[in-house]
Amino acid sequence: MKIQENAFKKGIKAGVPQIGIWNSLCSNIVSDILSTAGFDWALLDMEHSPSSLDTVLGQMQGYQGSKTTPIVRPPWSEPVITKRLLDLGAFTILFPMIQNKEEAEAAVRACRYPPRGIRGVSLSHRGNRYGAAGVDYLARAEEEICILVQIETPEAMGRVDEIAAVDGVDGVFFGPADLSMNMGFPGQMGHPEVAKSISEGAGKARALGKPTGILIPDVEAAKKWVEEGFMFVACGSDQGLLAGAARNLYKQMVPEGDDGSKALNY
Repeated sequence: MKIQENAFKKGIKAGVPQIGIWNSLCSNIVSDILSTAGFDWALLDMEHSPSSLDTVLGQMQGYQGSKTTPIVRPPWSEPVITKRLLDLGAFTILFPMIQNKEEAEAAVRACRYPPRGIRGVSLSHRGNRYGAAGVDYLARAEEEICILVQIETPEAMGRVDEIAAVDGVDGVFFGPADLSMNMGFPGQMGHPEVAKSISEGAGKARALGKPTGILIPDVEAAKKWVEEGFMFVACGSDQGLLAGAARNLYKQMVPEGDDGSKALNY
């Protein structure tokens, strides 16, 4: 048995925009639902959600057989959680808060087997189809595993060139939420100064041949980043969709200005 081709990695390398969604609700059922929507990728977030290895496994299983590639963002960039996520079958990992070349190099080493890395070897795990993929996985894991690094601070933005140039980094993701906070514009992800910084940093990464990505919970803004050349763009989240739909539904049922204390009679 051969391991499956990483469609997301193939797409961004070929210059085909990949449209995604943030999957923060720790539920395999939510992932199963999102798998029917047609997104190219979904980010399974462990950094800003209470997700565990168990819930991430269920989420990845929810996308199995669909066109949506699950991407996992671990809580932090460190080798132990990375090793376990790879063994669980994650083929694309987004490492948060990468600040310099050394941290990017460490992320790459955590994803590679010796002698080019430090990843421990197991011969029977979900990633290699419980041993059925065997030698093919060992031979092709480096080829199919996609390593993305996240730029979130002005300091990291100033080192985009050296971070993007690291061998093994397949894409550079820009985090507008943290970047806007660090730049003194809290909550203003679309602030002109923030957008300018991201645009300039992304241009440097692309000049080195590295695809760029971003999350913007605004469809029109997301489309503009795609037009600018961003290859993997997320345009919303499951939490945002549920919260927005729930609030809108409530507003439809309760008169404007009503604090909700009146009982509805059916």
